[in-house]
Amino acid sequence: MSNDDKRMPDENLRHDPEKELSPEEGSAYGYIDIDGDTIDVDDLVHIVTGPDEGMPVIPLRGITVYPGMLLHFDVGREKSVNALESAMLTDQTVFLVTQRNAETDLPTPDDFYPVGTVSRIKQMLRLPGNSLRVLAEGLSRGRISEIMQEMPYFRARIERLEETGDPEDPRIQALQRTVLDQFRDFVGVSEELSQEMYLGVEAMDHPGRMADIITSHLHVSMDEKEEILATVDIAERLEKVIELIMKETEVARIESEISEKVKENMAQTQKEFYLREQIRTIQKELGQDDSIEDEVEKWLGQLEELHLDKPVHDKLERDIKRVLRLQPSSPDISVMRTYIETVLELPWNNSTKDRIDLKRMQKILDEDHYGLEKVKERIVEYMAVRALVKEFKGHILCLVGPPGVGKTSVARSIARAMNREFVRMSLGGVHDEAEIRGHRRTYVGAIPGRIITSIKDCGVNNPVFLLDEIDKVGADYRGDPASALLEALDPEQNSDFKDHYLDVPFDLSKVMFITTANTTETIPGPLLDRMEMIQLSSYTEEEKVNIATEHLVRKQMKENGLKESQITFSEGAVRGIINNYTREAGVRNLEREIGSVCRKVARKIVEGGAAEKKKNHRITAGNLKNYLGKKKAFYDRVEEGSEVGTVTGMAWTAVGGDTLFIETTVLKGSGKLLLTGQLGDVMQESAKAGFSLIRERAETFGLAEDFYEKNDIHIHIPEGATPKDGPSAGVTMCTSMLSALTDTPVRRDLAMTGEITLRGKVLPVGGIKEKVIAAHRAGVKTVLLPEQNMDDLEEVPQNVRNAMVFKPMKTIDDVLAEALVRP
Repeated sequence: MSNDDKRMPDENLRHDPEKELSPEEGSAYGYIDIDGDTIDVDDLVHIVTGPDEGMPVIPLRGITVYPGMLLHFDVGREKSVNALESAMLTDQTVFLVTQRNAETDLPTPDDFYPVGTVSRIKQMLRLPGNSLRVLAEGLSRGRISEIMQEMPYFRARIERLEETGDPEDPRIQALQRTVLDQFRDFVGVSEELSQEMYLGVEAMDHPGRMADIITSHLHVSMDEKEEILATVDIAERLEKVIELIMKETEVARIESEISEKVKENMAQTQKEFYLREQIRTIQKELGQDDSIEDEVEKWLGQLEELHLDKPVHDKLERDIKRVLRLQPSSPDISVMRTYIETVLELPWNNSTKDRIDLKRMQKILDEDHYGLEKVKERIVEYMAVRALVKEFKGHILCLVGPPGVGKTSVARSIARAMNREFVRMSLGGVHDEAEIRGHRRTYVGAIPGRIITSIKDCGVNNPVFLLDEIDKVGADYRGDPASALLEALDPEQNSDFKDHYLDVPFDLSKVMFITTANTTETIPGPLLDRMEMIQLSSYTEEEKVNIATEHLVRKQMKENGLKESQITFSEGAVRGIINNYTREAGVRNLEREIGSVCRKVARKIVEGGAAEKKKNHRITAGNLKNYLGKKKAFYDRVEEGSEVGTVTGMAWTAVGGDTLFIETTVLKGSGKLLLTGQLGDVMQESAKAGFSLIRERAETFGLAEDFYEKNDIHIHIPEGATPKDGPSAGVTMCTSMLSALTDTPVRRDLAMTGEITLRGKVLPVGGIKEKVIAAHRAGVKTVLLPEQNMDDLEEVPQNVRNAMVFKPMKTIDDVLAEALVRP
């Protein structure tokens, strides 16, 4: 180590031990030559303590001295200088011992290795800074048996260690030859030792000295060097040296291999640079643009910054370098440029940090959506699981519900609450698989699929990705997009999603996919299996009123430039718009109608001048017609009085619940069953099942056994232009037919729903909440429900339940007992 102001210098091994200090060098400072005739002691500190017992000890840092070695080292610590000067005034012998920790500046005897080397000082040169440069020769091994003093320098009684073993012993000679062979191999692979070093070692006769010299040239630990020094048996020492040489030879061989690889890579890089410079020069001579070369270098730099997986990196690197082989006039070069730029612009490793705070998420959902309590609860639960499971691979959320109930806005709120980017992709009418997977680059005008394109545009690889209208995906001769979506939505596969255009896998596992649908009936089974359904039912009238009052009116006022002092909507006006101008499950058309009113008020204010600006335009149920015109929507209302053959049924449609008035009349004929009103296959089968039930139990119902042979039965459901289907009208049509056949009126304030079987059992159906709300709106007082659907009433608003009576039914007999008005 070098001298400095903060730390005392170390006793350092010189790598040129054969070079002694010349008299000319020493004359500048003064030096002692033990073998010469003159000893200059003018500047020595005369410190000799006690009788001539023991030997001065100098601790060395990072150096192990072996007998027979000649070496230079610097002495700078005060104790070491004092020990050296004391030795110079006596017999010039000193005990050189290595300290265990080279970082210790003020060592104690506990810091010394127990075995060192008795050495003789041959030369000493004083250097600037009160330090000395010493040339010493190792004489013999020794062990510290007793520390005699520690101040002003270390002095110890030394036990000299004599080597054991006969150099002429055949075993020792065999070990010596093995050491030489191993050392020759080591010199052959080492870059630090020369052949002359091996020849010098080979010329040594004494095997113990050979082992010591070889060990001094090995890059082994200090503990291993001290172990060799402490081993006095020649054979054992040679065996240990063989192990060290073998280990160091293997290390040196590995280093050599690494060095060769580095040299090869550097040579290849230099070769490529030289060839590129040649190409650049040729292009300049030909007058061609050399910007391609610059672009390739830029692309390669961008590729290195992405830190992609090796297979992906290697493929992209080949594609980038391929551009250099294309002619600038080639049409392929523009295709390759577009492809490379697209791949490099993808957010391979760019993500936003999730923020999963359940209280904040609940607050945001409440701010953005009124009602939907069960939906909000389910979403918060889903996010709680994501917070607990870091590598979450759950199902994809699918929000199912009628149009306008807030499916898209719920997904947008989730993205806002999680602090993620939001991406929306509509799947309605998509028939081409390439829309999902992209086009292969062999096609003219090929582009990536919409999933990859959307992720590239948003700039992160973990957005909330909304796949809208997934139930409206089609399939034709161009492929099946629904099947292509399986790979993107399957948590087990989407970590290696392969777009046809990219032709390399892209990780979609960090993307949070959310899908929306109006119904699950048209979603393919395998795709549906990968999604977790969350039902969003239609809004009740009360919920629509609150949504309009709290959100829609304010939003439309802002969009149309109106102030709160200029327009006011009464509750009656809002209810009037809901009941007379919209017919929907959500609030989309309600918002449009409110916007229409606001626009008309805005026109009045602009045309009326200052007076109209100060006026408050109050919108009420009475003047609503002046703004929106005649009523556009009409809901069925139950009529007064019971009728024969007319029964009120309940249905669930894409726009929410509705009531159906099923009419049946009996005509003279030959037993035909006529069905009109655009009934679907399921409804037709339900009517036939009910008719067969009546025929089978004709006697029980008080009908002649051959009643059907002389009569035709005609079932009709009004609004014939609207297609109708589903099993839930089974009991309704059966009751209607029995009422017409027995000439018994049906209660007009009663509605029913349920599927009928040939044995007369009533089976459960879906959409109870929407159906009950529709019946309440139509003025129904009593509702007959399948017994297994009674628990579904928990989802019905409390005010609706309080206004109606609900009765369970297990069989058709229970229905007839409640529905028919018997004399």
